Amino acid sequence: MDLRSLHLTQTRKGESQILGTPGHLAIFLWFLGMVMLVPVDKILATTIVCLGVGCLVYPRALRGVLRPRWLGLMLLLAVPPVFFLGELDSTVFGVSYSSEGYLAGLQIGMRFIVVMTAVQGFTASVDVPALAGLLERLGLQGLGFTSGVALNLLPYIQQSSLNAWRSLRMRGGLRRNWRQGLRLLAMTVATNSLQRAEEVALAAEGRAFSPDKARPMPIRRGSLDWIPVVAGLGTLILMIFV
Repeated sequence: MDLRSLHLTQTRKGESQILGTPGHLAIFLWFLGMVMLVPVDKILATTIVCLGVGCLVYPRALRGVLRPRWLGLMLLLAVPPVFFLGELDSTVFGVSYSSEGYLAGLQIGMRFIVVMTAVQGFTASVDVPALAGLLERLGLQGLGFTSGVALNLLPYIQQSSLNAWRSLRMRGGLRRNWRQGLRLLAMTVATNSLQRAEEVALAAEGRAFSPDKARPMPIRRGSLDWIPVVAGLGTLILMIFV
């Protein structure tokens, strides 16, 4: 089988031709398990393995995470520990930094890229009915719908935030009074998110949705759903105990 056939090429309805909802969920949980459960001394190898799988399965999501705005957010999380965690016992170009903080910052950066790749790939490949149906069948009544809506709101929030940022920058809102501009940006993003959530809630209410009476939606299955489950468990056990 050609490796390109394993890419999550989606149909017009957003359905995967090869992996279904169980397969995507297994990959998502595997990503999280790899960065959360694997020992710290193996975090570099874990990141390489996860990014390799991301290139194969979620190439668009991985390219999206490597965009400047996400890398900037990663730096905001990873750089402070370099100077504020532990003693400043090392120097480079006359700037003192903490070797302990440096290692902690590297771990934060690698985990950030892996988790964001998993989240973006999962949300772009699984729609609300599919995720809701899977969680409802696991006995989590109502949680399936709410979790599906929350995950599917992430791409909308990302796009609306980008639109607000571009609009604010084009109007010069970050030139003179940049603090006020950042506050307006945060208020715009929060308002758009709450408005979108209210629209979803009103639509569910208009269709007489009730968590207690929700019927499990059909689960979309793929022909290769078993591969992420078996391979994920195998590699996770291998990285943890070997």
